Amino acid sequence: MSDKIIKIGDDFWNIRGSFRVGGVVNIGTHASLIRRPSGRFVMLDSYAVSGDVKHQVDVLTNDGEMIDAIINLHPFHTVHVPAMHAMYPNAKLYGTERHKRRAPDLPFDSLAVDDPKFSDLFADVLEFSLPRGVDFISDNENVHFSSVLAFHRASGTIHVDDTLMYLRAALGAFKSGVRFHPTLPLALEKRRGASDDLRDWANDLIEEWGEARNLCAAHNAALRARGALAPRLEKALRRAEIYLKAHELRYR
Repeated sequence: MSDKIIKIGDDFWNIRGSFRVGGVVNIGTHASLIRRPSGRFVMLDSYAVSGDVKHQVDVLTNDGEMIDAIINLHPFHTVHVPAMHAMYPNAKLYGTERHKRRAPDLPFDSLAVDDPKFSDLFADVLEFSLPRGVDFISDNENVHFSSVLAFHRASGTIHVDDTLMYLRAALGAFKSGVRFHPTLPLALEKRRGASDDLRDWANDLIEEWGEARNLCAAHNAALRARGALAPRLEKALRRAEIYLKAHELRYR
């Protein structure tokens, strides 16, 4: 899996990078570059771009001088943040409280990405959504379900980290499809009603963003669909019902 930059649509580029679990298995990672109506840019998530990919980013952004912000949306995606800040130090740096704890020397803005006020800063180009009914920053370091999702309506593209995954079939091992991250059962808040909150959030997402045609997910692959994503998102929610119903039985 080599690094590459893909033009998903007008003013939206997705960077596909490498991330090895235990230094061995490459599950991939990503970031996205988006051009604002002003002609300036924002970066979603961090990846230490290099070689031809960095060259392309630098050409688009005048060596990074036109990047207004680097917006880190997943509390457990922290590895590449210092390197990306070093590459583009003039871009404002946003993240979660966990990002700030992990890298206290970096100049993170005081406003966290999961704060309801955050979305107003980039309303000219992006919409944001935070899953309900799940822990945003889990006490379990292995539970990476929750992240802030971003929608670039102009290109019909959803940028998402682990919350939603697009699994592309390999050698017929499974069917391609959109799924919720497998740590969903562990991420659900340990209380009655958490399943309903997650379900309601997902249905709201489908209603409000279902017209999206592209899904740029952190691991495996980006999905460029021929039609609206709503049916795929609905199927992903149906697949997750087994976990939601089990949680309801436990916290009746």
